[in-house]
Amino acid sequence: VDRLVDDGCEVWGMVRPGDAAADAVRPEIPRERLIAADLADAESVRQAVVRVAPDELYHLAGITSVAQSWREPVLTAQVTGLGAAATMHAALEANPDCRVLLASSAEVFAGQPAPAYDEDSPLVPSNPYGAAKAYAHLLARVLRDQGAAVSTVVLFNHESPRRAETFVTRKITATAARIAAGLQEKLVLGNVEARRDWGWAPDYVDAMLRANRHATADEYVIATGVAHSVREFAMLALEAAGVADPDTRIEIDPELLRGGDAPELVGNPAKAKAVLGWEPTLALPDIVRAMVEADIAAL
Repeated sequence: VDRLVDDGCEVWGMVRPGDAAADAVRPEIPRERLIAADLADAESVRQAVVRVAPDELYHLAGITSVAQSWREPVLTAQVTGLGAAATMHAALEANPDCRVLLASSAEVFAGQPAPAYDEDSPLVPSNPYGAAKAYAHLLARVLRDQGAAVSTVVLFNHESPRRAETFVTRKITATAARIAAGLQEKLVLGNVEARRDWGWAPDYVDAMLRANRHATADEYVIATGVAHSVREFAMLALEAAGVADPDTRIEIDPELLRGGDAPELVGNPAKAKAVLGWEPTLALPDIVRAMVEADIAAL
């Protein structure tokens, strides 16, 4: 939202009634341009999108927690899969020339190991969230093949201080800040050996705009191309917070171990770099430091 506003766009947002997350966009979008809709209700989505008839549409909404998708697989399919379908179809109904950007996820690849995933990697999800995302991903491909300007970006993990504490990365940085302040003793984690490709969220926003505004709609993997373990992320956070003997502060709780997680997910962004001229600007230590500093300032 910030980037679109900075670009001088008239930005409208679709928010679920009663969703606290909507508060994050209210400073940037006037209340009269926030339209209530529920992704599980296709007609409410259609009415909201048709009312605006946008020139550009960016679809990032949905259930984004793998853990929640296991608890509520049907709702995840409705919201993350069918909700994306309703949104894309409504945008093209309202304005056939609308440029649509679908945010897909690295989880669409997670069921088949690979050294690095690219645009030709098969979609093999390993959880309900990935399956819902794969459906939306394939539908976007169908719409594009029919001539619609629908682009897909497969976003690998992207972080910023705005990340919710329900995600392990923000849990780590917030806990590191509390440990440094003497408010907590241990950082309790599950699988610290899982390896992920973490980037800086504003860089990924830049990639989305570049993809949606490119002359030809297409698919792109957006990633840094470098994987790090959860343990590495935690050590960087504790060190950034100035915690002494950081390795002694990490505690493993077997109850937090989650079955079905891919050991490693890393993307190959070569196409995005070559076609879009996109480059990630921050390495992981700088990303973690920015998040920790924000969490310390918020105490």
